[in-house]
Amino acid sequence: MSRPGSTAAPSVSVVGSVNLDLVARVERLPAPGETLSAHGVTRVPGGKGANQALAAARLGARVRLHAAVGDDPLAGEALALLRDGGVDLSAITIVDRPTGTAMIQVDDDGDTTIVIDPGANDALVVHPGDLRADVVLTVLEVPDEAVATAMASPGYCVLNAAPARAVPGDVLAGVDLLCVNAAEHGVLAAHADLDALRAVAVTHGEAGAELRRRGRIVARAEPPPIDAVDGTAAGDAFTAALALALATEVDDVTALRRACRAGALAATRAGAQPSLPTLGEIDVP
Repeated sequence: MSRPGSTAAPSVSVVGSVNLDLVARVERLPAPGETLSAHGVTRVPGGKGANQALAAARLGARVRLHAAVGDDPLAGEALALLRDGGVDLSAITIVDRPTGTAMIQVDDDGDTTIVIDPGANDALVVHPGDLRADVVLTVLEVPDEAVATAMASPGYCVLNAAPARAVPGDVLAGVDLLCVNAAEHGVLAAHADLDALRAVAVTHGEAGAELRRRGRIVARAEPPPIDAVDGTAAGDAFTAALALALATEVDDVTALRRACRAGALAATRAGAQPSLPTLGEIDVP
């Protein structure tokens, strides 16, 4: 694995989702049963796995994405920025389901609501021998079997437990870093002892984040003040930045500060993948 000061970029395998996001800009998020007019609708590549793969690539890693898409026009749109960003797409499989989509509403404060149609993501199959990287990262937008395979692989294993659901204890035992927001932490903590894990990062939006090791808080950080535009990929930018920093033995405080800055910068830009920052933008002393 690469170390601080090394010239070799860390290798990353991401086991995750690919979606095409349909994003509607609204003045405010609608109440139940309410209909609002949008400022406009855009089509943007997304999916938490794809977002984190591109985020890691922009931070200097060599990234391979393991994902599934449909044999349809949406797949080309959904993979376009990953291809342009240098992510290795050789492990993408084409399945007999439509490419995943997400319906996203973003209000003028940058808050969002998201509804996902998983499509091809639910058909992802990953083989253990395929995952040989310094860092293996996965999300919960793919089947449990794929998550379990990823977290049993060699390398530094990172689980972004979103969208939240119970994760078996034997899978959590293989996790080197768990990344969750406060709500997701509550869901997982109801089913497992998260204080037993090696490292858990919990985000609290504008209040920042904390890093826990075996239940003990070892670092806290706050994001820089920003004018939020779209928070869709803020958590993905945070997870990729923290995973790469900790996997290459950056100290806990600096790693968490970088991650908070990455998430904040992503929230200042529209769209999921177009918003992801570079290493130069998040590198803090």
